[in-house]
This record gives sequence, structure tokens and C-alpha cells, in this order.
Amino acid sequence: MNSTVGAGGPNTVGNSGRMLVALKPRDERDSQPKILARLRQKANIIPGIAIFFQPIQNINLGGKLAKSQYQYVLQSNDTATLYRLAPELRDKISKINGLLDVTMDLYVTNPQVTITVDREKAAVYGLTVDQVRQELYNAFGVRQVATIYTPINYYQVILELQPDYQVGPDDLSHVYLKTTNGTAVPLSAVTKFDPTVGPLQVNHQGQQPAVTISFNLAPNFSLGQAVDAISQLEQDERLPATITTGFQGTAQVFQDSLRGQGILILAAIFAAYVVLGILYESFIHPITIISGLPSAGIGAILTLMLFRMDLSVIAMIGIVMLVGIVKKNAIMMIDFAIERRRVGLSAEAAIREAATLRFRPIMMTTFAAIFGTIPIAVGTGAGAELRQPLGVAVVGGLLLSQLLTLYITPVIYLYLDRFDRMLKRRLEPQLEEVQEAPPAVAAE
Repeated sequence: MNSTVGAGGPNTVGNSGRMLVALKPRDERDSQPKILARLRQKANIIPGIAIFFQPIQNINLGGKLAKSQYQYVLQSNDTATLYRLAPELRDKISKINGLLDVTMDLYVTNPQVTITVDREKAAVYGLTVDQVRQELYNAFGVRQVATIYTPINYYQVILELQPDYQVGPDDLSHVYLKTTNGTAVPLSAVTKFDPTVGPLQVNHQGQQPAVTISFNLAPNFSLGQAVDAISQLEQDERLPATITTGFQGTAQVFQDSLRGQGILILAAIFAAYVVLGILYESFIHPITIISGLPSAGIGAILTLMLFRMDLSVIAMIGIVMLVGIVKKNAIMMIDFAIERRRVGLSAEAAIREAATLRFRPIMMTTFAAIFGTIPIAVGTGAGAELRQPLGVAVVGGLLLSQLLTLYITPVIYLYLDRFDRMLKRRLEPQLEEVQEAPPAVAAE
């Protein structure tokens, strides 16, 4: 364990601390969600301290350092409205079922003392506002007045009041100012003290005051559900136009990936269709090969649902891997069938022979991919929780696609081959008419 207390390092304010806990090897402990649930029950009974737990991810996707894993940010130049609505929105987000450790980085009840200099009284003693400011910095700041050098190190000498006179606002009466005639007058003689409350720190993001609301997810509650719930709450609240909202870090990357995911998938399928069309010089056969992709995606999603895993970024990478692995089954059959058609076999006989002769290499490559991915799906070793959805998605997609494509691909090939022949029969008369048309004779 490693801990830091007070401002500095990972802590931005003085009333916070952070503890880094390294877990034992995976085979000597429970899973990370179970450990966090057990720690929440034991730690939240400490009075006067709010404790939040955040699992450390191997991949960090931007955002600022917060108390929880996912971040939702409010920004506005109108700080009064921002500081009034942010706590209300935080309280409503904390009531969403499935969110844990909801907190924010706004502290607006910090006790403060506003010191107002009476310029007329200060002028009587020959004091200026800058002298008052410098004396307060000498008493409570970090003014370096000297450096002590030793043979192996050096030490900075910091000027300050004695710790006994830095306890509360009443200790300001012990601060004295030196006048021009050499006498000392108390600070209260030329100033006025006004006890108030205010923000402990004014956070900014993009040159605007900002408040970050961070949260964690409960077990069996996905990030997509949390994003949808917070977005719906934002619409119901009808926030003023002066306040802009948005997700940061992992939540923002997830939201951006979903925004263009449909277009990217269609573009990838179109690119595969074009490459296969050039390879086979046909508009029909690429459709037969691509037809097996939906079964792989459905198998991956059903397997993730069966094991109660989220469709995370790692799982999506596994689904993308399936595109290349699953297409090879159809390519091996269609490529062989096309070669057999060139020697005079019918479509049914060619695809039947292709399915029979290519069955063994298809099963070999598929089982090699499955057995190579099973260790990732089982989730053994340190950090296996991050990679496990990838293995589960690949194994589930391969099993279902292998079961279906061996039967679906020949059927689709036969139907599309009939459609191709029917289309050619309709286009052949038009092509013959064009070829038999007499050439035009130019006459003067």
C-alpha cells in the first residue's frame, strides 16, 4: 500500500487523501468486484470521511484524475448557476440504480475570511495595501528567506507564524504591522474581517469553470446504460443554455465510438465486398461470403450475455477479429466451388463437393482458433479480467458461426447462383441486340 495526504501529487485539494492498494495474485484472492464490495461495507462506517474506490485500468482513455472511474462534466461561465445546479444534479444522479460512488470535485462550503483593508486608517499609520498583503504572506504563505547548505544536501528556510497561531480566524488578531515610525499596530486596526464560505478550489476545463461528477458502475450494469440514464436525466432537468455538459475519459470514448459505429461497420463490410468482388470478378459471390458474418456477431453477443459481461471496447475488438476468421470458412468453400464450375460441374454438385472436401481444413482452422483463444476466455493470470471479454466473444462467435455457416453458405450460394443466371439471361438479349446493330455509315 502507498498513501498520500493533503494537496500535492494526485490530490488537488488539502482535505483529501489517496491510497494505492496492490492486490495479491489472482489465484490467491477473490475477483476485483467482490473485493470492492467488501471494502465499501467496511470503510463507509468511518464518521466524517467519505471513501470512494476506483479500480485501476490497464488502458486509460483521457479525462482528469477523479475519485471514481467515469466522469460527467458541467461547464459554464456563470459560476453562480453552475455551483447551484451541480449539487442538485449530483444528488439525482446518485439515485440512479446501478451507479456507485457518485461524487464531485466541487466544495462550496469551505470556511473563508475576507479581509477588507480600510485605506483611510491605513494611511494614518503610513501603511499601504501591498504591505498588508506582504505581511499576511509572511505569516501564512511559503516565503523562502534563506537556504542552508550542507555537504550532502540543502534546506530551504520558510518564514511562517508559529503553529499555535494558525489554528483559526481568531489568530489573525496576533498579526502586527510595522508602521513608518517604527511602531507595530494589530492587523485588526486597519482591516475588517468578514467570515464567509466559498469554493475550496475553482476547477477549470477548456478555460471555463467546470464541475466534474464522477461515478462507478454496479455489477451487471453497463456503461451504455449509465450514459443513457444520465442523458435522459439531463433532458428532464432542462438545464440552462449557459451550461454545457458532456462525458470525459472512458465514458466520452464509449459515447463517441457508438456515435459512428454503424457507419464504420457498413464501411468495413463494403470494403470487404469490394476486395472480394475484385478477387472473384463477381458481384454475387462476395455476398455469399459476407452472409456468414451476422451469425458470428450474434454468437459473440449471446455468449457475453450468458456470462454477464459488458460489450466493452475489448469485446468489440474480439468481434472485429471474428470478421476475418469467419470469412475464411466461406472463402474456402466458394473458391473451390468456382474452380469446379469451370470444369463443367453444376452449382449444386460443385458446392456439395466443396463442402465435403473443405470440411476438414475448415474444422482444423476453426478449432485451432478456438483452442488458442480458450486461455483468454477462461481468464487465468494477472490482469485477465481486462482480456477475458475478448476471448469469450471470439469463442462464442466461432462456435455459433461454425455450426451455421457450414449449412447456410451452400444454401445461399445456390440461391444466389440461380439469381446470377437469371440476371444474365435477361441481360444477354440486350447485349446481342447491341452487338448485331449495323454500323452507322457516314454520308456527305
